[in-house]
Amino acid sequence: MLWGSLNQTVELGWDFYLPVILFVGLIALAVPVWAAIGTAAIVMLVMSGDLPLSLVGESLFTGIDAFALTAVPLFILTGDVLVRTGLSRKFLDVAEALTCFAKGGFGSATVLVCGMFAAISGSDAAGAAAVGRMTINRLVESGYPRPYACALVAAGACTGILIPPSIAYIIIGLVLGISASTLFLAALIPGLAILVSILVTNIIMNRIYAYEGGGMMTMGEWLTNLGKALKSGWYAFIVPGIIFYGIFSGRLTPTEAGATAVVVTIIMGFILRTLTLADFPSMLVSSAKVNGVILPIIAFSAPLAEALAIMGVPQGFVTAVTSLTDDPYLLILLMIGILIAAGCVMETTPNIVILAPILKPLADNIGMNEIQFCIMMITALGVGFITPPLGLNLFVVSGITGESILKIAARAVPFVLTMLIVVILIAYVPAVSTTLLPEIYQ
Repeated sequence: MLWGSLNQTVELGWDFYLPVILFVGLIALAVPVWAAIGTAAIVMLVMSGDLPLSLVGESLFTGIDAFALTAVPLFILTGDVLVRTGLSRKFLDVAEALTCFAKGGFGSATVLVCGMFAAISGSDAAGAAAVGRMTINRLVESGYPRPYACALVAAGACTGILIPPSIAYIIIGLVLGISASTLFLAALIPGLAILVSILVTNIIMNRIYAYEGGGMMTMGEWLTNLGKALKSGWYAFIVPGIIFYGIFSGRLTPTEAGATAVVVTIIMGFILRTLTLADFPSMLVSSAKVNGVILPIIAFSAPLAEALAIMGVPQGFVTAVTSLTDDPYLLILLMIGILIAAGCVMETTPNIVILAPILKPLADNIGMNEIQFCIMMITALGVGFITPPLGLNLFVVSGITGESILKIAARAVPFVLTMLIVVILIAYVPAVSTTLLPEIYQ
């Protein structure tokens, strides 16, 4: 019914359908996403004649010619340096000291350290790999089944794109022309809400199944443990402190904060003698590989977005959807459903660059705040990291443990449900994402 309405509105032909079918087929054949997007874009442009192919090269470079994108490799590199210097283990020590008094304390510490890592790297996959290597075996030793331990790390690592600074918010800000700093501020409460939802879910599951016990300790003992952890690892929090203070005070742009964080982390590694010049080649190559996946997707999405806009697909989509129902609540549910379904089969970056320009006009049509829309979109896509068939975090933790992806996914269901509750809250309560913003955005 929706496609029928869209056809009546825009009069789509094979110049639209063939590239879409080609894109889906290439993805199914495991062709890299950037190549699938680029092929579909070129075929669409050739068949429609809407944009001269001579301008495609210019469009590719224009799509990534943005100062804000410089922050992406910087945050990726910061996360890599953080792991290599051993500073990430200091986060775990402090998180464990914070939660050791409670039943299920190490499980809670695992979720907290995922959030701490997210506040620096901006990447969920990096967080899943780094935290997984540190915690999964210890979680199993503490009494958690290995599939559940993997699911806990995978869910906690979803905060990588939800807690600022986040690469996903930099990209959607670039696509929609919104300040990344503003999105970071708006994402603070929703990101923490996701973190809390995962914490609470783990506590409830631990109460039901008694995975992990917890020794009783007095307030004095707890403060002593916490004091020791902070004394031995307080310097690790300098890096997130610089990022948060610099961005939220307005003294640093996200790019400048990322550059400062890289330099400070490297200096700390040299001071602690956990980093040497010999580490730099492999460290830079590792970060470049991650960045090399993201930027081509953004570049090749630019001509595709232009072709779709010229064909009137975004506006036609709005007209088609609103012809079915004009109830804002149902339209919001439809958007959430589309985003979650897309997040299950494709990574965040292509979903942002393809879907954001299509769904944004629909959000505008029902009066949704553009900041609220961005936060809702990224959070909904974040759920896809722990849902099959793609579920990037599931693959990461499966890869480092050898555990079955389906077993991990089954144990991740409670976390998916609680994260969906937060997504719905963000979608229907604007204050969740706009409370910290200046009045002009509310």
